Amino acid sequence: MMEFRSINPTTGETFRYVEFMELDEIEERVQRAADTFLDFRATSFEERATWMNRLGELLEQHVETLAPILTREMGKPIRQAEAEIRKCAWACRYFAEHAEQFLAPIPRETDAQRSYITFQPLGPILAIMPWNFPFWQVIRFAAPALMAGNVALLKHAPNVPECALTLEELFTEAGFPRGAFQNLFVDVYQIPNLLEDWRIRGATLTGSVRAGRAVGAEAGKVIKKSVLELGGSDPFVVLEDADLEKAVTTGIQARMQNNGQSCIAAKRFILVRSIADAFIERFVEEMKAINMGDPMDPEVQLGPIARADLRDQLHDQVTRSVAAGARLLLGGTIPQNSGFFYPPTVLTQVTPGMPAFDEETFGPVAAMIVAENEQDALRLANLSRYGLGGAVFTRDIERGERFALQMECGNAFVNGMVKSDPRLPFGGVKESGYGRELSEFGIREFTNIKTVWIGS
Repeated sequence: MMEFRSINPTTGETFRYVEFMELDEIEERVQRAADTFLDFRATSFEERATWMNRLGELLEQHVETLAPILTREMGKPIRQAEAEIRKCAWACRYFAEHAEQFLAPIPRETDAQRSYITFQPLGPILAIMPWNFPFWQVIRFAAPALMAGNVALLKHAPNVPECALTLEELFTEAGFPRGAFQNLFVDVYQIPNLLEDWRIRGATLTGSVRAGRAVGAEAGKVIKKSVLELGGSDPFVVLEDADLEKAVTTGIQARMQNNGQSCIAAKRFILVRSIADAFIERFVEEMKAINMGDPMDPEVQLGPIARADLRDQLHDQVTRSVAAGARLLLGGTIPQNSGFFYPPTVLTQVTPGMPAFDEETFGPVAAMIVAENEQDALRLANLSRYGLGGAVFTRDIERGERFALQMECGNAFVNGMVKSDPRLPFGGVKESGYGRELSEFGIREFTNIKTVWIGS
């Protein structure tokens, strides 16, 4: 494939092509980014905030025209697409308001007359972004990075070129200098060359473990900072004293949001034995009621998987899990219609060693796992090479907090579904990656944390 392609996953029809850039155009954009950075880093927080706030306004003003672009390219239900755009606007406003505070010099008493820590931008940052939240993932990186004084080069996923083009237009319309945010329509094989370019000062990737290994290795070869937010197989733990109604309702939302295609979706439902049957029975009934169909319909709760190959991969994971001993309670068959749909699916009797336990299932598939007690539930929750998010449900808040602190993940939630929030750092451990996005920790990732020591 020599181009980015927009394929409507609801119908399977291709409606847009964007060709890969020629080498001279890539060079022009990288040089423009480097040149723009020299002036952009000297702009004030007030100037950057003006542009960032304007970007937030544009996103909110055009929700009804922007949301269908997401739904048409990757299939998320239209109401969720609208919510994604509004969340992007929130992040823009948040970093416009707080960037100066987050990056303010920190004084330290030493043997110097005066010493302090300052945060200075690095330069052009390469962002390799995924298709599942095609606006939010980009804004989540770009809002703090640009407010810190960096400039951005976006290599978006090859199935969402219309989202990429729209984002660049929005940054330009908001008033940012021409080279502050640019698309690079390049093949993945160009990424090592870009990382080797001395003008690019860092990289961030949200994607698969395989992609993370490749980008992390390439960035390491040339001694450049990288931030990796990779896959997840998040545990959703329900203890025997949990509010079952709340746990089931939240669990459905946590598994099915974005058609189940979220790194922080609840994937492994770990249930203490005494309440497992009751939870599973209620969960299956609610899953049966989910309305699957055209995601442009506001009443539809589940749209298609983003690509045919991803739908087939998900089905293969279900099939292999059943072959290994899991029991299929619901779904698990590919519908005989157009588009890349996969039904709400529930597996029980899932154990370690099965794909539904060990691998990331990127779609509407819930794996039910029975634990003997709280200690066993914690063991099963941490028995994963991933460590992005995790949730625990219990009526005893102190107990829930103790459990959350022992979960091996970057985001632990008690009596709630895992979600990202501009006010909180976001990222993972183990094979879910390293580094953080959002909050003061995220905005500092692509800065030179510099010591300044002044003697008498």
